[in-house]
Amino acid sequence: MQQTLGTQDLLVFFIYFIIVAGYGIWIYRRKRKQSVSASHDYFLAEGSLTWWAIGASLIASNISAEQFIGMSGSGFTMGLAIATYEWMAALTLIIVAVFFIPVYLKNKIYTMPQFLSKRYNDKVAMIMAVFWLLLYVVVNLTSILYLGALAISAISGVSILTCIAVLAVFAIIITLGGMKVIGYTDVIQVLVLILGGLVTTYLALDMVGRHFGGAGIMDGFRQLAKQGDDHLHMILKRDNPYYMDLPGLTVLLGGMWIVNLNYWGCNQYITQRALGADLKTARSGILFAAFLKLLMPLIVVIPGIAAFVLYKNGYFQQEMLAHGELVPDKAYPVLLNLLPDGLKGLAFASLTAAVVASLAGKANSIATIFTLDIYQKRINKEASEQRLVWIGRATVVVAMILAVLIAPFLGIDKKGGFQYIQEYTGFISPGVFAMFLLGFFWKKTTSNAALFAVIGGFALSVLLKFLPSMGADLGWLSPYGFSKLVAQKDGPPLYEMPFLDRMGFVFIFCVICMYLISSIELKKGVRAKGLEVDSKMFRVSVSFAVGALLVCGILLALYTRYW
Repeated sequence: MQQTLGTQDLLVFFIYFIIVAGYGIWIYRRKRKQSVSASHDYFLAEGSLTWWAIGASLIASNISAEQFIGMSGSGFTMGLAIATYEWMAALTLIIVAVFFIPVYLKNKIYTMPQFLSKRYNDKVAMIMAVFWLLLYVVVNLTSILYLGALAISAISGVSILTCIAVLAVFAIIITLGGMKVIGYTDVIQVLVLILGGLVTTYLALDMVGRHFGGAGIMDGFRQLAKQGDDHLHMILKRDNPYYMDLPGLTVLLGGMWIVNLNYWGCNQYITQRALGADLKTARSGILFAAFLKLLMPLIVVIPGIAAFVLYKNGYFQQEMLAHGELVPDKAYPVLLNLLPDGLKGLAFASLTAAVVASLAGKANSIATIFTLDIYQKRINKEASEQRLVWIGRATVVVAMILAVLIAPFLGIDKKGGFQYIQEYTGFISPGVFAMFLLGFFWKKTTSNAALFAVIGGFALSVLLKFLPSMGADLGWLSPYGFSKLVAQKDGPPLYEMPFLDRMGFVFIFCVICMYLISSIELKKGVRAKGLEVDSKMFRVSVSFAVGALLVCGILLALYTRYW
């Protein structure tokens, strides 16, 4: 199996690079002439992104190496159930478009710390701004950079450190043009991402079909359903070895909602794409992203399931191993290495596009938070528009250099893929989401209640995680599906709580405590700062309602078929 790029592959990749960079320069020059506010234009692309650019940018920022590599690896092990992150996200995007975005736009909110400052106070905002910066640089930026470099290195044969450096430089080039350049170049990135991803899916399904005497994707799908039937169920039963990752109906009724609503509705990295547009354009863009989300499992999950079926039938017996152990996250790179010259370059470009778009989006969010919420408010309140833009660009470069320097030393490749990222992000998601949700829709929520949600939610998440190892018996929760006996490397098996269930319990705890704290403080005369919320804000157009119902109908059909 060839782990290098041929001449045709390099040519395809070079063409992709020239098109993206050239289009970005053209957009930058064109939009600069139309700019009204230099800083808002740079950080938010205020008024200049169309609905299709917003939708494409949302997906390009979201889909990265953790999906292509980690989610394909999860598809290899647990099957289609992992697609719930993508398909539930489609429904979540509709909820965000209807209920969250109007609140942001009505109150002229452009960053998440700005929301916290306006709704609570500057102390809460500054604590969370610093926290988000650390999280984005030390966790997110480094993970995207390292996992992307790991995958690209496996395909191209280029060293990981070189891949890290090249990806960082490419992302910086795009990011320095600001949100408007990112938004429009993301359209190309998504086209390349989807096209290259579909090519890989076609190859994988065709291989499955040919192995059993057929040909083409239809035969491949039929054989996939026959040979990998245990991998084509959305709701896992309790005896499934991966129940702890996706605990049955919780994916529809519990913690999965917190994962998705926090990610898509309370995340600077994501919501920033829509905050510079008017409500109609923002909603249309988010609805477009919801439709694209429905397509993603075909690109990032089905190849993993196909690789599982092929592996079960004698393929990739050595390629899927590392140090003598099976490594599911190798599934996608192994498939890419089977592509013929030219097509491999296209798939390589699609993977690069996913990584670069996510890096650029994350770096721009880092620059936005630091410049608007820390530099402008605490360091230089009189900074000019141009000064803010240059500070933002310098922040991008510094953040990327830090990520390049520390990424190789975090042991990211040894910690697992997609599921690891989801679980450990879940230590903070319940408290943050509770703080945002009550901040939106309950005007009596106080600042101290918000602080407790973040700190107390994190503390309770850690406590629930380690309670079994501390001697607590969670077996009494087992009959209700909230715990399962799990084997331990050292010692007897223990009853542990699935992390999605843990997130649900922590969220409920945070909401109850926020209500109690706020009620007590209000009786003492503490005043809360509510946002401007009007029920008319949540009305949607007929076209949006039709599109939303279509997404819901498709989801209902998918879950009914693959329950």
